[in-house]
Parts: sequence; structure tokens; C-alpha cells
Amino acid sequence: MRFRLLRRRLTISAPRVAVRSALPWPLRWLVFAMVLGLSAAVALWAFEFGRSLAGLDAGSREELVQLRGELARLRIDAQQNQTIANTSGSLLLAERSALDQLKLQLKQLESENRSLREDLGFFEKLIPSSSSGDDLAIRGLQAEQQADATLRWQVLVMRPVKNAAEFSGQLELVASGMREGKPWSQRFAGDGQAFKLRQYQRLEGIARLPPHVLVKTLTARILHEGRVRASQTTDVGS
Repeated sequence: MRFRLLRRRLTISAPRVAVRSALPWPLRWLVFAMVLGLSAAVALWAFEFGRSLAGLDAGSREELVQLRGELARLRIDAQQNQTIANTSGSLLLAERSALDQLKLQLKQLESENRSLREDLGFFEKLIPSSSSGDDLAIRGLQAEQQADATLRWQVLVMRPVKNAAEFSGQLELVASGMREGKPWSQRFAGDGQAFKLRQYQRLEGIARLPPHVLVKTLTARILHEGRVRASQTTDVGS
């Protein structure tokens, strides 16, 4: 009987045996978590301790502070540079506007200078009247034939008398020259123009000429009540 029981225990047909731990599973998980946390704490402590020994933490913080300071300085410099650039752009626009105005003023001054030179040349040709005792004279008669068959003229009428009364008269222009090889003379359509003056009066105009005319001389006469008070003749340039 004992042999049968021993054989039954040692053979395949023997009953199964379950081995169980003495600790329950919640307690085992708690122990596992504690061991894992302790390991992580030890690893973190070792990392921090090693970094502090190597001096990496303090250097990194100082470098970070320096980089932040450098970044702030660069931002301030960028803002200042942007402000300077904006100011420079405004100044450049103002200088361009002022330059354009100066150019315009320069052109105006050049035009006025040319006009003054023409007037100076015109008045330089004035000479006192010594042969006539009349108080009215023609000075500086000028005439030029243009390429578009016109005659440009100008004349200055003067009264070399102080505190003279107002004078009313008419200017008559007569051009003489050649037309197709024959002598030619004509009073202009705009002649006989009336004017008034006390001391001096400048008169000028443009007269249209017939075709194929070459003007050689121009005569200006001052008429008053049908009588010629003054006259002057000049050569015509072309």
C-alpha cells in the first residue's frame, strides 16, 4: 500500500502542486514602486552631484545670463539703428525736396539774370540826345529778323526831363529791304500803337513779314498830333 502511494506521487498521475509566495500582490507592487523610486532618486542625486563637481551648472547659468544680456543689448542696438535709419530717410527726403526747390530757384534766377543782361545791354546803348532840343527821344532801337518770317523789335522812348507831364503819342514802324531782288518797304499792320509815358517807356513786339523779304533797316517814329516828334533807324540783324 505504501509502495502504491509513493509511485503515485512520483509518476505523471501524481497530483499537481501550486507554489505560492508568502507576500500578497499589493504589497509586492508597493515594494517594487519603492525600489524604483529609490533608484531614480539615487540616479538623479548622482547626476546632480556629478554636474556640481564638474562645475557645469554654475557655468551654464552664467553663460545663460550673459547670453540674455547680449540679446537685450542687441535688441536695443537694433531699435537705435532702426530709429537712425528712419531719421536718415526723412532727412534724405527733406534734402531732396530742398535740392529740387534750389534747382527751381536757380532756373528762375538764371532767367532773371538773362533778362537783366538784356536790359543792361539795351540801356547801355542809350546815349544822351545833344543835337535835338526836343524833350522826347528814341533810344536803343533793336530789330532781328527770325527764321519764321517774323521781325522782332524793341525800342525805348525817353523824356530826359524831370517832373515831366504825361505824354501821349503813337509809335510808327517802317521796315525797308529787298523782296525778290527789288526794293521793298512796308508799315506794319500793328503800327501806330498808342502809348503814354512820363520818364521812359519800353515798347516791343513781333511783326509778321511777307514771303521772300529780307529786311535791312527798321525806322521807329514817335507821332504826336500828326507830327513826328522823334525818330531813329537801325540795321536789322538776322
